Amino acid sequence: MPSSPTPSPTPEPSGVRRRSLLGAAAAAPVLASLAGAGSASAAPVTTGPAGSPRALPGGGDLGPNVIVFDPSTANIQGRLDEIFKQQESAQFGTGRYALLFKPGTYSGLNAQLGFYTAIAGLGLSPDDTTINGDVTVDAGWFDGNATQNFWRSAENLALVPVSGTNRWAVSQAAPFRRMHVRGGLNLAPDGYGWASGGYIADSRIDGTVGPYSQQQWYTRDSSVGGWLNAVWNMVFSGVEGAPAQSFPEPPYTTLETTPVSREKPFLYLDGDEYRVFLPEKRTDARGVSWGNGTPRGTSLPLTRFYVAKPADSAATLNQALEEGLHLLLTPGIYHLDRTVDVKRAGTVVLGLGYATLIPDNGVTALKVADVDGVRLAGFLVDAGPVNSATLLEVGPEGASADHSANPTTVQDVFVRIGGAGPGKATTSLVVNSRHTIVDHTWVWRADHGDGVGWETNRADYGVVVNGDDVLITGLFVEHFNKYDVQWNGERGRTVFFQNEKAYDAPDQAAIQNGSVKGYAAYKVGDDVTEHEGWGLGSYCYYNVNPSIVQHHGFAAPNRSGVRFHGLLVVSLGGNGQYECVINDTGSPTSGTDTVPSKVVQYP
Repeated sequence: MPSSPTPSPTPEPSGVRRRSLLGAAAAAPVLASLAGAGSASAAPVTTGPAGSPRALPGGGDLGPNVIVFDPSTANIQGRLDEIFKQQESAQFGTGRYALLFKPGTYSGLNAQLGFYTAIAGLGLSPDDTTINGDVTVDAGWFDGNATQNFWRSAENLALVPVSGTNRWAVSQAAPFRRMHVRGGLNLAPDGYGWASGGYIADSRIDGTVGPYSQQQWYTRDSSVGGWLNAVWNMVFSGVEGAPAQSFPEPPYTTLETTPVSREKPFLYLDGDEYRVFLPEKRTDARGVSWGNGTPRGTSLPLTRFYVAKPADSAATLNQALEEGLHLLLTPGIYHLDRTVDVKRAGTVVLGLGYATLIPDNGVTALKVADVDGVRLAGFLVDAGPVNSATLLEVGPEGASADHSANPTTVQDVFVRIGGAGPGKATTSLVVNSRHTIVDHTWVWRADHGDGVGWETNRADYGVVVNGDDVLITGLFVEHFNKYDVQWNGERGRTVFFQNEKAYDAPDQAAIQNGSVKGYAAYKVGDDVTEHEGWGLGSYCYYNVNPSIVQHHGFAAPNRSGVRFHGLLVVSLGGNGQYECVINDTGSPTSGTDTVPSKVVQYP
């Protein structure tokens, strides 16, 4: 993200009032599969599919970079500060950490989160683990600019902020999931510097959310006590207390419900035994999934997982999958010399602490078969120095099975090309399986860091959707050499899209798309008859050659079944311009004023 100008933020109100905590409902929904939990230290399960011998153990130690606290742990603050000092500015470093808090109450803590740091509670409900204190992201390391506060997360905790308001000043790839803030939430850095986030899901904020200088934000299936302001693009689906639909001014795009959602799997403790909870699918969801007691879903003991360590080879990971185990990727960097193949329906691949997969020799990092109910969550795929045709594939080419009852979900899975070093990939994420739900991704061709240049970290396409009936909630895709998103499947839906075109194009010819000036950020295939999107924005910042002109941010067939709601394009400081918003519709951007051009409905 650039250090891009935004309007002056709304002044912060003094003393945001906290609401009283609502009591849990008396009757909790049914929780399946809790009996017979396996311990993390239990004897390994010795049989795989059809009773075959299993050579690899399930369960086991979570490794040195998963740090587990309980209320009696000494010097918790000191340990948190130590990790933050190491990770605060380590944007492309190798450190990876998961900070896990057992159920109970903790007081006087301020958990500041740096890069590749995930903090989470280990209860079934966020309210099982309460921190009387803060989980803080700020931007002191970057002179008050929060536009590079990436790759960190907070999950499954209740917070009682010391000042009444918790600060969470993030940009892309920094999810705030399954949180209960018993107070307000401030999404801007100290001093209200620039910020370019972000994502909240399945969370309850009793007080007011103040985005202030945040350029855009997406909130899903949550409850808020109020929402203070908007800059460019604020999108809500299934959010109790959300502002009413008002795009273009203020730019709120509000859906009463989320069409389909299924919350991210999470690790929790059942007594002294680790399990992974798998939330059930919801249709037309509104509000949090845990608000009426025990959440609905199923549960797996850790003994059903191969607890992977960074030294494990792709062959070992595949062996575990073939033996019927799921994968729990502990924090670290995994180098892959072959593809990790997920072939079994219902397989879970869950990363902790931003576990990172790097294909070393041009392979695809991970592929999923055309099967029901696979869950991919919580990891980063980093392109390797040898070009990969693809980095992540959901379903093979031509996949056609109906997965509406039990879709594959891809959640908090992030992709990066360059930045940490040389990396190339023709296409980052390909979705071929029908009914797949992609819930929060950031697919990023790096604009800064190491191994960055128009051809150095060449990556033509960010996300390509070939499967029908795919839903993406929270789509962030930036800086690709050609189309950032190319959608070929029928009946696709996107709720919230944030994009920047590649900064580093050397000249107009480098981005020319036949007779069209530039590749659209979001392209719907010419043969598609049904598609719908809500709250989509594309920005240009051609800082190498500010004279470049981009014809439009969005391209789609002009037919009644292809519909968009709440579109905008922005030229950041006049570094490049758009002629239109979608196809040949919408006013051009002009001059150096960073003011969006908007289209309320298309067609």
